[in-house]
Amino acid sequence: MAYCTFDDLKDQISEDELIQLTDDEGSGFVDVGKIDGAIASADALIDGYCGKHFSVPFSPTPPIIRDFSVIIAIYKLFARRQGAPEDRRTRYEDTVDFLKGVAKGENTLGVQPVPDPPGEDDYTGAGRFDTRNKMFDADTMSKY
Repeated sequence: MAYCTFDDLKDQISEDELIQLTDDEGSGFVDVGKIDGAIASADALIDGYCGKHFSVPFSPTPPIIRDFSVIIAIYKLFARRQGAPEDRRTRYEDTVDFLKGVAKGENTLGVQPVPDPPGEDDYTGAGRFDTRNKMFDADTMSKY
């Protein structure tokens, strides 16, 4: 499941711009396949950074991840053409920097990470077994 939708992108960028960024054939319509590709690419980038500490893909999607997916997908659409305007490039770079911080454990997404499975370093030593000498064995019991 994608972290954002076409409608999420339309909340941040006009449909005319989306047509300019995706319509390679000159049909005058948004190429939804290109939109889906940009979203998938954005989500893969997010998963790459977050997968170290979180179970990905996220379900349900945290709001910050949806926002990041929108920012990255729009940037990738601009990158197909003339390159992103300065404000879009800055938002993209800030988002990637934040995701790098998530991968390093410096930033949080507001959700609990998946606990690490126990590893070899978590081993605290052998189990402890105490044994005693038998008080009653076959010889002792035969006397009774």
